[in-house]
Formats: sequence, C-alpha cells, structure tokens
Amino acid sequence: MIVAPDTGRSARPGWVRVDCHVHTVASGDAVTTLDQLAERVAAHRIDVVCLTEHNHLDGTAERLSRAVGARVVLGEEIRTGSGELIGLFLNERVPYVLSAREVVRRVRAQGGVVCAPHPYDPLRSGVGAELDGMCEAGMIDAVEVFNAKVADQEHNRAASRTALAYGLPGTVGSDAHDPAGIGAAYVEMPDFDGPDSFLDALRAAERYGEHRPHARRYAR
Repeated sequence: MIVAPDTGRSARPGWVRVDCHVHTVASGDAVTTLDQLAERVAAHRIDVVCLTEHNHLDGTAERLSRAVGARVVLGEEIRTGSGELIGLFLNERVPYVLSAREVVRRVRAQGGVVCAPHPYDPLRSGVGAELDGMCEAGMIDAVEVFNAKVADQEHNRAASRTALAYGLPGTVGSDAHDPAGIGAAYVEMPDFDGPDSFLDALRAAERYGEHRPHARRYAR
C-alpha cells in the first residue's frame, strides 16, 4: 500500500526515510544541484538518498553525503540492451549499453544491488516484458514498485505484483529530475549498514508516494 508523503514528522527511532531513486545535474537530463538537493532533503526529513545518475558515477558516497547533509547510497541508472537497471552501493561506474546480464555481473562484482526501475511504464526505458525472465534467472534483487513520475498507476501496481510473485523487496523513488520532485516518494524502513541489510530492511518498509506530474523528464 502507498500512503501520501508526510513531511510533518520524521521517521520513527531506529528507522530511516529513504528515497531510492534521485537524479542531479550530473545525470545530464536533470537540473537539481547538490545545494538544492540538500535544501529539499532537509525540508522533507529524508535520511538517505540513493543518487542514481544516468550512466554516471559522481564522486564518493562520503563526499556526497557531506554535500547533501544526508547519507548517500551511491548508485547508477544504467542503460542496458534490455532497458534501464539501477545498481546501488557502487564504487565504480558500470558502462552503458552492455547486456543486462553483464551489467548485473558488474554490479554484483562490486557487492552492489540490482534494482529494476519503472519496469512497465512505456514512457520510460524499463526492462518491461523481460523482467519476468530476469527475476526467474535471479538477476534482480529488488523491483521499483512505486515511481512518482509514472502517471498510470497500473504500471506501478504491475511492478508491485511482479515483486510479490518472485518474493523480491520493493523500492520507492521520486525519480526526481528537479527540486520540486524531491520528497514525492520514499520508504521508511529499519536502518541498514550495507547492501544485504538494505534488502532485508526493505521487506519491512512502509511506502509513501504521490504522482508529481510537474516533475517532468528533461531532454538530454
């Protein structure tokens, strides 16, 4: 179940508020600066930001955490031959337009997590019809079950059904490309200290989100 965002309170003690899918100017098609991200993160009481720049890894988690004023999980939204995948907990960039299988191999070689973002939205480059086969092959660690930029909620619901069918945890993200989109979606989950505990904590997560039509996609 998705509940409307609530910025009037912080996450409960021992839990963190996490936006699992965020872009900045480093993506090339977004306009949010790190200073603007820091302002919005503070305003919406977000504790952890997964920075998932398009085909780009910008800096280190430690440096970006200091700049943003919240913990940063370093990630990348990677274009593959099958559609986009997100790698989280990365320390090296994964090149784009490799096969999905090779991208998964490179993400996991770093100890990272593979997530399928907006898999069924035809307006975004998700893996779509290939998601079932990838889940069956054990290539996917988590599925984005709510993306705030997906207009047709049936596409989000379909992602949620797939995650449930394969016993995979679900992520939630604003997919913000501008400051106004930040805070549109997040999870509240038990705190975590690495990829494995991140996935475990997601299973207990509470999901918050709303569609933000004004957080449009910018031309690259």
